[in-house]
Parts: sequence; C-alpha cells; structure tokens
Amino acid sequence: MDGRASWDQYFMDIARMVATRATCDRKHVGAVLVRDRTLLSTGYNGSIRGLGHCSEEGHMMEDGHCVRTVHAEANAIIQAAKNGVAIDGATIYTTASPCWPCFKLIANSGAQRIVFGEFYRDERIFEYARRLGIELVDLRAPAGAPAPKG
Repeated sequence: MDGRASWDQYFMDIARMVATRATCDRKHVGAVLVRDRTLLSTGYNGSIRGLGHCSEEGHMMEDGHCVRTVHAEANAIIQAAKNGVAIDGATIYTTASPCWPCFKLIANSGAQRIVFGEFYRDERIFEYARRLGIELVDLRAPAGAPAPKG
C-alpha cells in the first residue's frame, strides 16, 4: 500500500470540501457526481440562485426542517444538467445520506451508486436502493477527520 487514499475516500473528501460552501447553517452537505474516476459536477445545500441565504434572511422552517435551500444532491444533478453532462451510471458521493426526495432524483438520474458519509434520517432509501439495484455505500468519516458543520 502506498498510503494514497482510496478513490471512494478521495471523492468523499472532495464532497466534504464542497460542503464548506453550504449556506444553511443547520446542516452543511456537499455532493459530487463521478463516473470513471472523473468528477462530473458538484453541489451543496444553498438557496435558490439569486435569492438570499439563510444567513442573510433567516431559515424558512416547515415541520422542523429549513426549506429555503436546494439540497446538495439536487444541486449536483442540476449543475450537470445545466452543463449538458450525462450522469447515467455515475456514483454520487454525499456527506449525508440522501433524504427521500433527493433519493428519488438520484434514482431517476440514472446514478447507480450512492456513497454517503453519515446516515441522515430516511431508512426508506435502503429498501428502495435494493429494489432498484442501486448500490449504497456507508463511508463514515475516519477518526480525527473534520466533520461537516451541522
């Protein structure tokens, strides 16, 4: 072993860096889409383009969740679409496992693998990933590594 990070760790580390751009202080999440060891797009949770951030206008709370922001996974998919980048067969690395709406976006995008750095709320993703043949990989932060804020 030459001491280099595995590909999964490498791309998860990038997702953790992307999370530092998040604009909702309730949870910083980052996501990167990768195919053939090539980074295709990135996303973090942030407000709708052109509108104020939580830090500027406060949180928009519904049922205990801030809904002002677009989630990291959705933003990574949107960025790929805006730039004409196909993501069919890709892996998405996300610092927190996807919520149910983001899981549905990922599944319909054609991504075949989800690597996450922490479990976040929704158990349904495990059953539906199995049913759809989407691989889920739990890649917890190594001891001593800085965790995303939130």
